[in-house]
Amino acid sequence: MLFLIQARLSSARLPVKVLYELNGKPLLQYICSRLILLQGNSIGVATSVETKDDKIEEFCIKNNIKCYRGSLQNVAKRILDAAAYYNADAFVRINGDSPLLDPQIVEKAISIYKNGNYDLVTNTYPRSYPIGQSVEVVRASAYKNAYKKMTTPHHFEHVTKYFYDHSDEFRINNFSHNKDLSNYRLVVDTPEDLIRMERIIESMTKPHTHYNFEELIELYPTA
Repeated sequence: MLFLIQARLSSARLPVKVLYELNGKPLLQYICSRLILLQGNSIGVATSVETKDDKIEEFCIKNNIKCYRGSLQNVAKRILDAAAYYNADAFVRINGDSPLLDPQIVEKAISIYKNGNYDLVTNTYPRSYPIGQSVEVVRASAYKNAYKKMTTPHHFEHVTKYFYDHSDEFRINNFSHNKDLSNYRLVVDTPEDLIRMERIIESMTKPHTHYNFEELIELYPTA
């Protein structure tokens, strides 16, 4: 299975966030270190052709990670082209601002996909896991067909929004947690998120890869 991590350095709310270092490691390295635990899969970063994203490609080369570069604004096309470039029948779409994504959630999504007949397996429709623990497994052929029908800026920017807006056209499986934890933010999208993530990582007493999302919630700052 191909893991496609969306990453760019031109975020409006928090520029260069994916390469921001916490405890000496860039955020992108955290998520790659976690995904590597799921052996037998390949990791690819989908970034833009903009010069400012050269640093992301340099990170990928240094860490022996696939890197595809495409459109900055048309993220949907970037993902479409990346999946085609790597000849993927399906791919796991992951946001680069989710450094502590739990590999067990990814593994669960892949298992559901492989044991069913779905175009999209997701845990965000509706969301019950913390923000920053989102996973989508997408059938490449279904995504290609969906892309042909995309018309709005939101569809091109948010990649899978067309699936949710036209759910009757697709076989979608949503898996939920037994408790609604969607109010927790284990994501780095704002300066406040960054401070929170830094506090979580600083409070760790074992390697970050040893924490599942429920253990991360226990480290969540209360103030």
